Amino acid sequence: MTSYVYDFAEGNKDMADLLGGKGANLAEMTRLGLPVPAGFTVTSAACRQYLTTGRAPAELDRQIRLHLTSLERSCGRLLGQAADPLLLSVRSGARHSMPGMMETVLDIGLNDYAVLGLARSAGNERFAWDSYRRLVQMFGNTVMQVDGAVFEDALTRLKEQCQVADDTRLDTAELIRLVETYKDLIREHAGEAFPQDPAEQLRRAILAVFASWNADRARLYRRREHIPDDLGTAVTVQRMVFGNLGPDSGSGVAFTRDPATGRPGVYGDYLPNAQGEDVVSGTRNAVPLQELQRLDPHSYNRLLAHMRQLESHYRDLCDIEFTIERGVLWMLQTRVGKRTSQAAFAIAGQLAQEAVISTEEALERVDGEGLARLMFPRFDTSATSEVLARGTPASPGAAVGAAVFDSAEAVRRSADGEKVVLVRQETTPDDLPGMIAAEAVLTSRGGKTSHAAVVARGMGKVCVCGTGSITVNEAERAFSTAGATIREGTVISVDGSEGTVYRGAVPLVESEVMRSFETGRPHPGKDAAQVVTDVHRLLAQADATRRLEVRANADTPQDAARARRFGAQGIGLCRTEHMFLGDRRPLIETMILAHTDAEREAALAALLPLQRQDFIEILQAMDGFPVTIRLLDPPLHEFLPDRTELAVRAAQREARGQDTDPHDHELLRAVNRMRETNPMLGLRGVRLGLVVPGLVAMQVRAVAEAVVARIRADGDPQPEIMVPLVGAAQELTLVREEVERVWTHVTSAAGITVTCPVGTMIELPRAALTAGRIARNADFFSLGTNDLTQTTWGFSRDDVEAEFFSAYLDKNIFERSPFETIDREGVGRLIELAVAEGRESRPGLTVGVCGEHGGDPDSIHFFHRAGLDYISCSPFRVPVARLEAGRAAQRSSTGPQDG
Repeated sequence: MTSYVYDFAEGNKDMADLLGGKGANLAEMTRLGLPVPAGFTVTSAACRQYLTTGRAPAELDRQIRLHLTSLERSCGRLLGQAADPLLLSVRSGARHSMPGMMETVLDIGLNDYAVLGLARSAGNERFAWDSYRRLVQMFGNTVMQVDGAVFEDALTRLKEQCQVADDTRLDTAELIRLVETYKDLIREHAGEAFPQDPAEQLRRAILAVFASWNADRARLYRRREHIPDDLGTAVTVQRMVFGNLGPDSGSGVAFTRDPATGRPGVYGDYLPNAQGEDVVSGTRNAVPLQELQRLDPHSYNRLLAHMRQLESHYRDLCDIEFTIERGVLWMLQTRVGKRTSQAAFAIAGQLAQEAVISTEEALERVDGEGLARLMFPRFDTSATSEVLARGTPASPGAAVGAAVFDSAEAVRRSADGEKVVLVRQETTPDDLPGMIAAEAVLTSRGGKTSHAAVVARGMGKVCVCGTGSITVNEAERAFSTAGATIREGTVISVDGSEGTVYRGAVPLVESEVMRSFETGRPHPGKDAAQVVTDVHRLLAQADATRRLEVRANADTPQDAARARRFGAQGIGLCRTEHMFLGDRRPLIETMILAHTDAEREAALAALLPLQRQDFIEILQAMDGFPVTIRLLDPPLHEFLPDRTELAVRAAQREARGQDTDPHDHELLRAVNRMRETNPMLGLRGVRLGLVVPGLVAMQVRAVAEAVVARIRADGDPQPEIMVPLVGAAQELTLVREEVERVWTHVTSAAGITVTCPVGTMIELPRAALTAGRIARNADFFSLGTNDLTQTTWGFSRDDVEAEFFSAYLDKNIFERSPFETIDREGVGRLIELAVAEGRESRPGLTVGVCGEHGGDPDSIHFFHRAGLDYISCSPFRVPVARLEAGRAAQRSSTGPQDG
């Protein structure tokens, strides 16, 4: 018989797939002997069956009763008994941390009779009715689907009638009144009464947590964090301990290191006389954790000891929730904490230096997305002096946007292309869409452990919390400070590293990490910022580990030089069409308009020295490294003026009684002649080289003469010629013959012997399917994954991304856009086929990738496993690609894992 329920003592931290992160870690703390309130976990397997069939497993109720009986026996109390009742918390706990995205119900077991027994046993009538109020509100919202705003409105009206600022100032009689109001609201909105049977409360709460896995906010969070939808959530059922029993009680959240910077020390928040939900929600401002040392030194010292034990055991930053009940410390949760990118690099480096983890493991704990964030600009604060507010720097970075005051407005403006900052008193899980849409989050309440802080850090969003000097008026869509009122739409700047908010758009400057790459020095100096040292230390480990070479896509000498400074080992794609733009466009127009061979040859001859000089400078910048030069790829009409623009110019001249401009007339005739229904599947790529006489010869001659010039200048040029859009082996054969003819002529005439590999882009499904034949005449393959994705899916990227990709993501047809991360099932299989058959036909065939996927972290792991030799990406993505190539090699050496 399948076990769907496990006592905490039966599990461990390695059972997170079954027990969820929360349940597995509670079990681990129990095994370590930490003071964990007793409880049990209902597995994610039970949740998956419930989500699939609509019913819980048949055995679940019986297994829960057995474990509940055991829990009651160990506690010496019964659920719902009239005197000194046992109360339970019911919390979600998925495999991956999803802070605030699913449901929690506290104080299960209270009813109209048990609340009286709780009041007597606790010696605190107000506490008992406050707990009952919390249960009715949570249960009504979470389980019985009553809009949470209904309860909040009732609470607000009561506080106004009693003239108190917060609910802690409501007395017992007022709380009793509130409980009755809440029960009436449930009966009105849910059509049934709040259940008095504790067993029914428990059963329905567990099923509600199961159902919350598919809540809109949970699905949105999973999509944002790339968490699979089919995992389900476990549910932890645990004896309640109370932090709201008076001044000797409280709740808090602690981190073993600063989750924003990675600095060692004591970090966190503590809220006296409060339950844990009060700390996380940010509805009341907590005090720094260090204040607990003054309030309760015994509990503080015990907490520090537990924190040291947990960090040593988990060998990582730990995020800990705790409650103190009348001077007794209880550990409610631990997990490996979410952290900013800066903290990730700092902590990994520190733990490796402390020999807590190996350098290989340190590399596994950072990622390319985090490195990319550290390369983003920061504010030039010397350019402004108007500081609106200061708060807690909860998630670092620099963000500028228009202030908005609700999630829907953030989503609407963002969809229109406007950058926004979401401003709230405190955020709730329902604000997730707005947090995703916003550049930054700003709250007047809460600290580093509030919902806004935790979620923003996990998403890499800028966040400042607890700006107590501002008053947020969400109804009037404004916030005010001592000297200003900021209304919706006003641009503000949020510095999540310093916790500062400015009026207007503060100028940006390069980050320290980006500046270190721009210098081109492989090792930072001793005066470098710590984050720079941390990044370069782990990049050096990645470079020593990786098998994949990292090249860059670069079309100019400046891009080539930057790529080299950023650590590129060559150029994987040099697009020659970019050399025909600007003031050179008339020359290509002349070539297109040529009526005779002589006119065409003259135009090509004019282009030759310009291309040659381009190649000389690019080869010089990348001296000693391979430079893959792609022959002209796009349709020639792209180099001509727009058809509509030409027609309008002609019509305007005619309206003014002027003769048609002969050149415009010729251009319009050429545009009409060359017009194609689908030009990206028309006369482009290799087809141009086969149809337009002299084009290939001119480009190859320019490359060959540039090589000769560089060799005579004592350089080490390593060019490669790449033929685009090949679909048939015969196409490559014909173009290769032309390349070799011109190359031999130029180098022989110069008296220099130098070879030039000739290869092709694999960017059509047919090319992948016939790779074995094509490879017989190819020295290398370069995977053009942008076009390969378009032609495999039958998508026009420019059209479909705006039209229906969002709907496909909503319907889970895509987990991610196939243009951002390689489609492994379709495009990936073609790539694997091309690599295998290409190398079978031509052993030792070099294979790389030059599409945008070459800079995508997840795709890089696929390319490593597919056996590619190199990846190529934009110069700015080179450090990211280096890091991820090292991580891919590290993962493959420790066993098969998904990238």
